[in-house]
Amino acid sequence: MIVFVSGCYDMLHSGHVAFFQEAAALGDVYVGLGSDETVFNLKGRKTINSNNERLYMVKSIRYVKDAWINSGSGLLDFEKELRELGPDIFFVNEDGFTPDKVALCKELKIKLIVSKRIPIKGLPARSTTALRTECRIPFRLDLAGGWLDQPSVSKYHPGPVITISIEPDYDFNDRSGMSSSTRKKAIELWHTDIPEGNTELLAKTLFSFENPPGTKYVSGSQDSIGIVMPGVNKLDYDSGQYWPSKITTNLDSQILDFVQDNLWFLTLSPRESQYDVLADTDITTDKAKSLADAAIQCWDAIMNLDLLAFGTAFRTSFEAQIAMFPHMVNDFILAQIEEYKDIALGWKLSGAGGGGYLVFVSKTQIPNAIQIRIRREQG
Repeated sequence: MIVFVSGCYDMLHSGHVAFFQEAAALGDVYVGLGSDETVFNLKGRKTINSNNERLYMVKSIRYVKDAWINSGSGLLDFEKELRELGPDIFFVNEDGFTPDKVALCKELKIKLIVSKRIPIKGLPARSTTALRTECRIPFRLDLAGGWLDQPSVSKYHPGPVITISIEPDYDFNDRSGMSSSTRKKAIELWHTDIPEGNTELLAKTLFSFENPPGTKYVSGSQDSIGIVMPGVNKLDYDSGQYWPSKITTNLDSQILDFVQDNLWFLTLSPRESQYDVLADTDITTDKAKSLADAAIQCWDAIMNLDLLAFGTAFRTSFEAQIAMFPHMVNDFILAQIEEYKDIALGWKLSGAGGGGYLVFVSKTQIPNAIQIRIRREQG
């Protein structure tokens, strides 16, 4: 049996070796490594080790039959080599599982198997992200009401945006709706972590740093607030304002566990850089009000630990966004939602245009999806 795996394999560690060992139990393992350029384009950061060094280390592992640097780009940078190799099995981790890979394997009649992440007895669990301790600055996700932090929307109707601050356990892809561009500015400003101090003042500092005078397109303030302020936050925006008139933060462990335990992230491709989500917008008072109402319902559901209401409001908020910004989704994304809608209570796209992560609200596990940790305290 021929087994194919792909990945970056930067900062090689025991978790990588265990992954190769698990794959090798199925057959001869061939590894396609993402190039330095591909990693930079997907993750927005340079590799620690270069193409040649990463290739040398992977090829030296006894569980690996052969390895190479993939010739393509993006999440399917290995497609040319995969077609040429013609493996029996494509072996992936949960955070490497994407619908694109499912479709490609179906076309090529390759069996897609998801790793069980079998730990090696006596060794600690390892991940590249955990080892990259030089940066603990969080990501953020808006649960409901996103777009109301833009005056171009809130001028039609005021309302809240609900955000959570997410620990950097994964290298979320660039252009995937996890506020990676604002996070880069936070790293530029603070380097490794959010400093101690008044969180709203720090969020305003980050917002101002990202949007200096003369900025043509002002990033929404929910990004800087969602990154800086831990827990789950309700940001109330008055009509036509860039900064919320009120911020309500909840750090209650039961509340945060409720949100964290019922959110599931399914990886999609990052949205294309030229994707124009603002094309064909149709913002009206009624549509903006529907978005605001859904966000209020989402907050109330979370505070009441009401999972059904949470899923419903989560979905309703997304539908209200699409009604105003139809290019937030495409046929591929709608097909993925259709596949999972019978097992999830609610869903949304993490980003604002054609890629990133499909996020589901579900009491039961969404197959091959990952979960996140909400940041509970500052720093």
